Amino acid sequence: MRAVEFQEYGGPEVLRVVETAAPEPGPGQVAVEAVWAGVNFADVKARAQGYRVTSLPYRPGLEVSGRIRAVGEGVEGLRTGQEVAALVDSGGYAEVVVTEAARVFPLPEGLDLRTAATLPTVLPTAHALIHEVGRLRAGESVLVHGAAGGIGTAVGQLARAAGAGAVYGVASSDAKAEYARGYGYDEVFRPDTFETDVRRATGGRGVDLVLDPVGGDTLRRGLEALAVFGRLVSFGNASGAEPWRAGQEELYAQGRSVAGLSLIALAQSAPDALRALTERALRTVRDGTVVLPVTAEFPLSDAAGAHRLMGGRTSTGKLLLRVAD
Repeated sequence: MRAVEFQEYGGPEVLRVVETAAPEPGPGQVAVEAVWAGVNFADVKARAQGYRVTSLPYRPGLEVSGRIRAVGEGVEGLRTGQEVAALVDSGGYAEVVVTEAARVFPLPEGLDLRTAATLPTVLPTAHALIHEVGRLRAGESVLVHGAAGGIGTAVGQLARAAGAGAVYGVASSDAKAEYARGYGYDEVFRPDTFETDVRRATGGRGVDLVLDPVGGDTLRRGLEALAVFGRLVSFGNASGAEPWRAGQEELYAQGRSVAGLSLIALAQSAPDALRALTERALRTVRDGTVVLPVTAEFPLSDAAGAHRLMGGRTSTGKLLLRVAD
């Protein structure tokens, strides 16, 4: 089978297509013949910085859609040939991937494989940010960093569907801001002035919920943009900055709180919770609450092209690799 891997850290050019034996599932695992693979910023960080890489060579890729090739001993409820979406620890840029059965999700009726490849990381994360972790209530306001990205696109729609009183985004360009406004956002601010813009837009009150995948100084400034009793959820550290911590001084006076979310960590620590979350999230696509646009696709052999686009910070929506024709 073909797979994409890198043997050293660097730019997109370090990605190479290799020929290798197809993996077989062990007990409790499933092998999937991938048709599409999602491209995520975590893949770019792995290639450039070694994020979550334990050894080289390394195959990036956290999500695929395709058909079940084989099931391991003890797997129930899944069958060969079934169309599924799957979350993997790594190795999604390949014609065959193996993952735990708890991370394999049969597609609801009417959901095609191309759309399904956008879902395993983006949609459960977005759903949890709004509902399980962020606990947005009707009438509340929310600020979302990375509003034009895959998760931001889904979050804007879910927040609107949950009855948010106002949905604000942060994006780095006019083009991204215009894109985000098509997916539920009332106003979209720039990264260097967002906390000032929030205070202006809310009459000085601040927002009830901030969702932040950037980290570092952006996280600190987001806390300052919160209303009394506001919540901030950190779900990434795209800035690569040293972790910033909030303590009693920042939280106590106005009853603010800070929470965190990592879908990959949740998959490892609470697979049943991940499955339930993903099943709830998938229903929002089936019923039309959320539309996840694919804005660019590349053949598996041009994974480097996908990384160049995403690494250039000009992409919007979701990027995919076409693994099989």
